[in-house]
Amino acid sequence: MARTWRVVALGAFILVLAAACTAGAPATSSEFRNIGNNLGDSAAKGGAPAGIPSTAVGTTDNGIPTLVTNPNRSLILTANVSMKTQDPWATADKARAIASGLGGDILAMSQTGQGENRSALITLRVPSDRFDEALRQLKLLDGEVLTSNVDAKDVTDQFTDLQARLVAKQAEEQRYLQLFPQAKTVDETLKIDAALGNVRVQIEQLQGQLNLIKNRTEFSTITMSIAPIVTVPTTTSGAWDPSVTFAKAIAALSVFFKFAADLAIWLLVFGWIPLIGLAIAFAATRARRPGVTAPTS
Repeated sequence: MARTWRVVALGAFILVLAAACTAGAPATSSEFRNIGNNLGDSAAKGGAPAGIPSTAVGTTDNGIPTLVTNPNRSLILTANVSMKTQDPWATADKARAIASGLGGDILAMSQTGQGENRSALITLRVPSDRFDEALRQLKLLDGEVLTSNVDAKDVTDQFTDLQARLVAKQAEEQRYLQLFPQAKTVDETLKIDAALGNVRVQIEQLQGQLNLIKNRTEFSTITMSIAPIVTVPTTTSGAWDPSVTFAKAIAALSVFFKFAADLAIWLLVFGWIPLIGLAIAFAATRARRPGVTAPTS
């Protein structure tokens, strides 16, 4: 009886050992060829290779898929300010100095006109955490603020989606790298290399989009339109100014002399017409007067 149990135990041990050896044996050439074909097809379609979930958004150190999330909201802040100042060029220079002092810089500046017709258009970039302070300092510049508006665009979902896609593509890249040592033929190596190159291009594109959004959320844009203030001279009233009175008298005297000269010219040109009329009337009166007869003796 004991001998029978020993035989059974020995047979079970041999079966377990054989199963372990079979599981640890490397893939055959036909099996690897099927894997390579699946990888090539999935890479051509832009999806994840066989055995890797296409919906995976991240992996831990142990290779377990995890969800990449961003607890903070990602906002792209922009502002437009329109104002009038005495010297728009000088105001634009002060605005540039404000942005530089807050850790920002200038993206574009245009200064046009001359004299009292100067105008300026300037676009500034400041850190998003100093956005409110920048607006406050810009509005305190000498001048009159005509309009001011702020726009905030929430790109949190877009940023999170790009992060998830990037992590998934990076996991797919690691899977291809793990399959490289298992390549048996040149054709298998070329298929893996082509799929790996396609994934790396997608990774670079996703990384570029993430960097762009990150840069636009970390720095806010402020555009300022600065126009000149047109000053209209006004007359002051109050204290008596002899010089003003003298100037008015000189002006009135010149007007009087001009009127007198014009009157003399008119009289010189048309003054003989009334004289002729008077002479005719006088002659007519003399003709109508009866004659005086001499007395007889």
